Amino acid sequence: MEEVMDIVVDFEDYFPSMMERYGAEGLMMELCNGFRLLMDGESGLITFESLKMKSVVLGLSDLKDEEIVCMLIEGDLDGDGALNQAEFCILMFRLSPGLLMYAH
Repeated sequence: MEEVMDIVVDFEDYFPSMMERYGAEGLMMELCNGFRLLMDGESGLITFESLKMKSVVLGLSDLKDEEIVCMLIEGDLDGDGALNQAEFCILMFRLSPGLLMYAH
């Protein structure tokens, strides 16, 4: 039986202010830059290993392996265990309730 973990990670939503500052196109460019920062250079995906390694570089060394796995599971729409660029962007929008005010 698969154990389901319920882990809450504090997340400050900066996307609405980024939307105001950069506009929709600029925000998407920033999301793509964020994806490239976190992705594994060989696979072109955000993997457990790349996210773990980059989280230390970004000063998030206190993230537990279980939290990293939960983040990947939350965004992994195709079930391959990693995030492609589209999955990453969708996840970021889902995590930002403040962006709903920009939806038309």
